[in-house]
Amino acid sequence: MIGKLRGVIDSYGEDFVVVDVQGVGYVVHCSARTLQQLPSTGEAATLSIETHVREDMIRLYGFRSDQEREWFRLLQTVQGVGAKVALGILSVLDPGQLATAIATGNKGAISRGPGVGPKLAARIVAELKDRAPAFAGVDPALIRLSDAVEDRKAPQPVADAVSALVNLGYAQAQASAAIAAALRQAGEAAEAKTLIRLGLRELAR
Repeated sequence: MIGKLRGVIDSYGEDFVVVDVQGVGYVVHCSARTLQQLPSTGEAATLSIETHVREDMIRLYGFRSDQEREWFRLLQTVQGVGAKVALGILSVLDPGQLATAIATGNKGAISRGPGVGPKLAARIVAELKDRAPAFAGVDPALIRLSDAVEDRKAPQPVADAVSALVNLGYAQAQASAAIAAALRQAGEAAEAKTLIRLGLRELAR
């Protein structure tokens, strides 16, 4: 199995790149985000590779990091997610954003991926939520806060602060992340108005 390719960019296609490794051109399928990050034709590049072998085909998938490749593998453990859908999700969310979206239950962010409807997004969140923090630096405080708000168990000032930010047009995940950061600054006993002020400052960064 091929695990990594290091060579020169030969050419680009719609969803793939041809990498010349000592005269052999490898067709490597990538997410749109990865293709955008690769260098120009004729320049050197290194890709982490996932090899899929079928009876009638061998296909290579390329990633800028081992972490992105791990997410590609993990997404496909969910029923209804194949290689094409997994690449689509990784085209709109980098590994850190994907981990945060899953950990905080942000189904809307995941459904931005081509071919991902609301039901599939919900299944991805449900099946991978407990595994997301292991794949990226997701703040455990953010996960706890998001769960508490969703289950209506958050302290009233916290719930009011998150609600206020949502009413201002921010997504639930954004609001929860901002208030989690505000709580770290102000402490658990902070009033809603203080959390809102600090949360808005966090969102403005």
